[in-house]
Amino acid sequence: MKKLFVSIKLLLAMTLVTGIIYPFIIFAAGRLMFPYKTSGSLIERGGKIIGSELIEQNFDSTIYFHPRPSAVNCNPLPSGGSNLGPTSKQLKNISDSLEAVYVLQNGLDKNIHAPSDALFSSGSGLDPHISLENARLQSERISNARKFDEDKRKRLNELINSMLEKPQFGILGEPVINVLELNVELDKL
Repeated sequence: MKKLFVSIKLLLAMTLVTGIIYPFIIFAAGRLMFPYKTSGSLIERGGKIIGSELIEQNFDSTIYFHPRPSAVNCNPLPSGGSNLGPTSKQLKNISDSLEAVYVLQNGLDKNIHAPSDALFSSGSGLDPHISLENARLQSERISNARKFDEDKRKRLNELINSMLEKPQFGILGEPVINVLELNVELDKL
């Protein structure tokens, strides 16, 4: 009986420490040191929240940059990839059809191949970034759809270059561009 009471006391103490005190300390430290990040990295314009810089949003209009494909249709609740492997015939068919659409939408020459981030979803299905190559290949479509003159086309290319995020710590990953932030700045042109 004595061991049972000791076990119950230990269970309650560990529940209090690891289930309440420790999470509260970590939450409070995060809110104090990183308030923007711990509140979801929300992007606000004109007093209205328009999205998070961490979660992909679907832009399908010709006047905006399009994100990479999403295996979960940009829904963060069931996030995940397609689980199709590199030898999957289904994945090959999907990527072939996405490439055909990409080339057609962007008015590209049939010999130009779409970048991989225009053909495959990320592991989470929610990656809000595209490659520099992807952005540059879409810029002509956007310039034409918005009827940009030469000056605005040049400013669009400068905007793309200015929005480029370097690899994390200078070595992790590739340079990328956040699509939501790029489209917000694009509207300012």
